[in-house]
Amino acid sequence: MKSKKIIIGSRGSKLALIYAEKAKEKILKVSKEFNIENVEIKKITTAGDLNQKDRLSEIGGKGLFSNKIEKELLENKIDIAVHALKDMPSDETSGLVTNCFLKRNFPEEILITRNKKKFNELKSNSVIGTSSFRREFQLNRIRNDINYKTIRGNVDTRISKLNNYDYDGILLSKAGISSLNLDHLISEEFSTDIIIPSAGQGTISIQCREDDEDIIKLLNKINNHSSSISALAERKVLNILEGDCHTPVGVFANANDDNFQITGELFSIDGKKRFFKTIRDKVSNYMKLSIELGNYLKAEAKDSYKK
Repeated sequence: MKSKKIIIGSRGSKLALIYAEKAKEKILKVSKEFNIENVEIKKITTAGDLNQKDRLSEIGGKGLFSNKIEKELLENKIDIAVHALKDMPSDETSGLVTNCFLKRNFPEEILITRNKKKFNELKSNSVIGTSSFRREFQLNRIRNDINYKTIRGNVDTRISKLNNYDYDGILLSKAGISSLNLDHLISEEFSTDIIIPSAGQGTISIQCREDDEDIIKLLNKINNHSSSISALAERKVLNILEGDCHTPVGVFANANDDNFQITGELFSIDGKKRFFKTIRDKVSNYMKLSIELGNYLKAEAKDSYKK
């Protein structure tokens, strides 16, 4: 390792910094092997952090959370970037590579209500806060008498809006809630069979420059193999669909020993049509299966899922 200091780039939110600390902890465990003496976290404010009102799909998409961090990475101002994988665009930025994934946290979705009511216990015309078309369409299949309203901001902000009676409930990823030690607020947890999560949900990804051989060797050392297979598989489906924040798609892969399963659920942009498929095979064929699933969903849906 040329430099004895590693600088991690991260968003400055409470949750993002928890993820960055997890990456730092993993790096420190192998620091002696790579002659690393210091690991520093640099907070970077992104465009997505500055605008916490509008849907991401209306103001530039997922890249709003990563573009500024990636720019600093390309300019050698940081050595690695830590991202919540679900917030990353499906196309890799030129000159960079995302090839390290920490052990997946919880991929499930959870519901928080003020009075711990479950989804099916909410009154008709209750208002659920979510900024995701996918979540809205998936919940609408369970019951169609609920209203949905855009919600943005960090977890604390969203919970505050719920408590201020702006919403009757809010839908969030369990990974974030659990990392913030807020599990006691959960009213209901949806299994991945009921609500198929966003590609990469619950996975912390680490990005670096594609020509930084020392950092790549370091990241290979801390990469979680099983999580890596699932992450790459899910992102491949998203990439085939040319998915962005508009795309109402859920993808969930599970690599277990020698077995691999991947499920995709895609909706038309108006939520009226649903395209679904699960494929299973040996884990060695994971990329082949991901391509097959992506092509199937794309062919079946045609352009109905595009805005």
